[in-house]
Amino acid sequence: MIANAAGYLLQLLAGRWLGAAGYSEFASLLAVQLLCAVPALALQNVIARELVRGAPVAALRATRTRCAAIVAVLAALLVPVVSVALDIGALACAAALVAAPALVLVSGEQGILQGQRRFRALAVVLGCTGVARVLPALTVLAAGAGAAAALTAAALGLAAAAAYARYTAGSPDPVLLDGAARVAALPSGEAGGAALPAGAITVDADHTARDRMAGVTAVLRAAQVQAALMALSSADLILARIVLDEADAGRYALGTIATKIAFWLPQAVGVVLYPRMAQPTQSARAIRDALAVLSGIGVAAVAAAALAAPLAPLFAGADYAPVQNLLWLFALHGAILAVLQGALLSAIAVDRTAPAALTWVALAVEVTLMATLAHSVPALVTVAASTAAVTTALVAAVVLRTAARRAAPVTA
Repeated sequence: MIANAAGYLLQLLAGRWLGAAGYSEFASLLAVQLLCAVPALALQNVIARELVRGAPVAALRATRTRCAAIVAVLAALLVPVVSVALDIGALACAAALVAAPALVLVSGEQGILQGQRRFRALAVVLGCTGVARVLPALTVLAAGAGAAAALTAAALGLAAAAAYARYTAGSPDPVLLDGAARVAALPSGEAGGAALPAGAITVDADHTARDRMAGVTAVLRAAQVQAALMALSSADLILARIVLDEADAGRYALGTIATKIAFWLPQAVGVVLYPRMAQPTQSARAIRDALAVLSGIGVAAVAAAALAAPLAPLFAGADYAPVQNLLWLFALHGAILAVLQGALLSAIAVDRTAPAALTWVALAVEVTLMATLAHSVPALVTVAASTAAVTTALVAAVVLRTAARRAAPVTA
């Protein structure tokens, strides 16, 4: 909640200080940054899953380093492409994309903490990362600088957060670990002859761990699932600069703050339930629990957005007035995407990435509809929310059916 609150504060104050036009550029670059951070999100999930299955931490960290290097190269190549596509200066684009490798490094350590179920330490890292990313950017914006300087400051904060995450994950407290992680944390031979905790996972370092080691290929499989979700959640904001005039694009970007709040608010649900999703005996129940809780939080978020809409211009400025009556629809879009995220997360947990194909198809449909039909703020957000709703219903049905089959007893 601290990390999310920091992110929302950055969005609100940036919208006030930069104005509608300046915030459109800033928000579009944040959306591109999020797309480039897809490998980071995938890496955390893969590392957590493989750690639950018994992979050694050293091998997982090697995978993290390789992924960070790959992302750094891709980010550098994308700078001129993004600059031309969005008609934004190359310096601002570079400032946004340079943060992507740091996000990968942070997420790798978060995956280790998550897989070891060290949720207290993970909470500290998540909160500190959010503050380290936002506080420097807000300081720069308050001093009157623009989007490029603010994004550069945010990238430096993320680099510091990566160092802190490595320090925290590298010094596990055995008291905080569950059975599986406690055994993994013991020195070689120390677990031998001792009674293992219930549910503990033992590892044959010469064979089993090597076979289960998460490599770049595993991250790429998970990344295409995360990429589908992030693309679907960011396409409307990016296309807004193309299909709307500058003023409406800025207003749409302000409205998507409600989308982001509803989308990221329940993120902890997936974080906590993910290790259970990765275990076959608990997967089906964990998936049902996650989707139910996410749906409930989504209903509350939409209701809160509708009730709080008249207050939006007071907190975010007069630029919010033209979209305040649409805030519930922006929140609905984010709430639906949060449920979709939970469904796709469960697919990664069991290493079944086929449901992502539905999301890629939905993205193509959404982009087509937005480019041809959505020429106003209400039309654009309606297309986004409708596409997300249909996609979520289909993906949720697939993952629930798959989980039920996996949980069903095998009969002779």
